[in-house]
Amino acid sequence: MNVLLVTLGSHGDVHPFIGLALELRRRGHRATLATNGHFEKLARDAGVDFLPIGTDEEYRNLAENRDLWHPSKAFKVVFAAVAETMRKTYDLVAEFVQQNDDSIVVTSSLGMAARVARDRFSFPLVTVHLQPGVIRSLTDPPKLPGLFMPRWLPMWIKRGIWEGGDKYVVDPTIGPPINKLRKEIGLEPIKRIMKDWWHSPDRVLGLFPDWFAPPAADWPGQVRLTGFPLWDEQNVTPISAELEAFLSAGSAPIAFTPGSAMVHGQSFFQAAVEACRATGQRGLLLTRFADQLPRTLAPGVIHVPYAPFTDLLPRCAAIVHHGGVGTSAQGLRAGIPQLLQPMAHDQFDNAARLHRLGVGLWLGVRQFSGKKVARAISTLLDDATYRQRATTIAERFAANDGLSRAADEIESTLASHPSRKLQPARA
Repeated sequence: MNVLLVTLGSHGDVHPFIGLALELRRRGHRATLATNGHFEKLARDAGVDFLPIGTDEEYRNLAENRDLWHPSKAFKVVFAAVAETMRKTYDLVAEFVQQNDDSIVVTSSLGMAARVARDRFSFPLVTVHLQPGVIRSLTDPPKLPGLFMPRWLPMWIKRGIWEGGDKYVVDPTIGPPINKLRKEIGLEPIKRIMKDWWHSPDRVLGLFPDWFAPPAADWPGQVRLTGFPLWDEQNVTPISAELEAFLSAGSAPIAFTPGSAMVHGQSFFQAAVEACRATGQRGLLLTRFADQLPRTLAPGVIHVPYAPFTDLLPRCAAIVHHGGVGTSAQGLRAGIPQLLQPMAHDQFDNAARLHRLGVGLWLGVRQFSGKKVARAISTLLDDATYRQRATTIAERFAANDGLSRAADEIESTLASHPSRKLQPARA
């Protein structure tokens, strides 16, 4: 196969696609990653072919926007960024599928330009959702910022909420750039974009297991769950000598991270340092943007830019984070309790699922003070049930092969696509 993998977002969005590209290459396929130029060095260091969508400067400007982390404003910020890359992404996908035989495109939730291209050229397309919170349901609604939709609400009310959200929020935000592009290439306009259209008719992959998010009865029929993708730079960015010395010098620390793209985490890290001081726990502050850190750290607290969670988290006592699905999955695999501070996007849904599994707690942004973080950490460490439940769930990862199962689905999608039946047999 010739596979083009399209994704937009932060390291948490890019890591799974690099891991998937590597798995496809291991099977003998050609795999090219297309995402923001900020990630070119990481992709090439991992051995993955790369095509840029947008510049490093554009990525950093987006990360600087405080509204990216606002529960009600983040949606428009994200899709404004998607709109800016819409035509470039479409052209890149269109050129790829027209120039490469046996081609298939794999796109993340935000790769809507690839979905437009599929309507134009009828190539096989796989939509990848990294988190269950982006798949709508009436029977099991996700927990999203500003969305009050408990299961007990009557169906007609829940249906009306989704319809109203589409009419007054979603379509006015996403529709104009998508329909502008569709008009330019001779396609009819569409509406209710996030109800069904953004899911590829060919195949939709949920890169999470059914025990984390059981499929709802009204999810699209083409959804397949493959398990968590757990690639995290393990063989590209090793643990530093400084971090290795710290880990070996004392008790297991608490890891703190507000997300790889967070540049406004001053209050998060201040609370982290205060909590470590109050509890006497050692702490590890993870961020590539060191100017967010307090000038003075507590004794036994250090900062490192990054470390692969595969290697790091099994040596930690707990992790405190923003609720990203990738970090949540790594914490689950490590078998450690988790404390979350969800801010926007799918983070509230992930926090609810971890709480339901009995492995973590969460605090709102306004609650996230040193005193309350210290109290929550003490609860997680002193109540043995959190660790016991986390250890039990970690055993489920023994047979985890999410990237391999996702690659299986991509291969079968191309093999069964109608376009293959129209090609002449090869000698």
